[in-house]
Amino acid sequence: MPDELKPVYVLSGGDRPKVRRALDRLRARFGADAVERLSGAETSGENAVAACNALGLFGGGGRLVLIEGVEVWKAADAKAIAAYLENPTPATVLALVADTLKSDAPLLKACAKVGEVLVYEIPKRNLPRWVGEQFARLEAAVEPEACRVLVELVGEDAGELAAEIEKLALWAGGAEIGEADVSRLVAPRSETTPFALNDALGRRDVGSVLGACEVQLEQAADHRRELTRLVGQIARHLERIRACQDLEAQGVSPREAAGRLKRHPFYVDKLYAQARNFGQEELGDAVVRLARLDLALKGASRLPGELELERALVEITRAREPARVSGS
Repeated sequence: MPDELKPVYVLSGGDRPKVRRALDRLRARFGADAVERLSGAETSGENAVAACNALGLFGGGGRLVLIEGVEVWKAADAKAIAAYLENPTPATVLALVADTLKSDAPLLKACAKVGEVLVYEIPKRNLPRWVGEQFARLEAAVEPEACRVLVELVGEDAGELAAEIEKLALWAGGAEIGEADVSRLVAPRSETTPFALNDALGRRDVGSVLGACEVQLEQAADHRRELTRLVGQIARHLERIRACQDLEAQGVSPREAAGRLKRHPFYVDKLYAQARNFGQEELGDAVVRLARLDLALKGASRLPGELELERALVEITRAREPARVSGS
């Protein structure tokens, strides 16, 4: 077995790229024919022990038994590994990879006694910063806003983010990657598709609101149904902005609000920022305007539905002009 290696390593956490790099470094210490890869879903703890003992019979050089997906293992599997680690096979390293494991899991406790537990988590509150660090690791220049947009489009899955980061870095070829590049090149995931419209609405960017609305309508199979769905989407987003505006007025911090609203802190931070772009009266009027739009789409207006939606969006998004003082 290569010098200074321990009999067992556990690698886990949401930062899958970092877990993969750590695993690659461990594998590099062994010859290609000295690594046996197994799946936790198909291999029990007893079978893992048998694999470690069998590899020890060959002698000479080091051996690595790599088992991925051990988060599905039960108590009996952890017990078998704990018993094995009381007298591990010489010249054999057991590597256990898991998505997540509880800090008090018996498997972790048993491995920590004689081996090393490596947990790589992503700081979810600063996920855009993490994205920026991944670009920097690839020596790719990127605008901070582009990192935020990438998170909005892809979501929090580190593996998917890493794949998009690598593609963008390769595409850029040394040039700086901007927000427009990310928006154009990265396909939004289904659950995050509305972000562009919601984000533009919160910024009170009329042009971007209309553009995002047009994109969603173009992608919809049923325009009439999509118009109604868009009204609901906008109403929900404005309601969340109002809730954050009220919470901030009460002195509630974004972090505390995230817990109350059961939303991600990053998302609530953004809602707080958007809430500061609207007055309380404006948000109340916006809700009334959406109610009128809903009636119009249900037959109260003879105008095309898309035109009614655009008119409502302009009225809601456009900043109000300050009231003129009499005589000025």
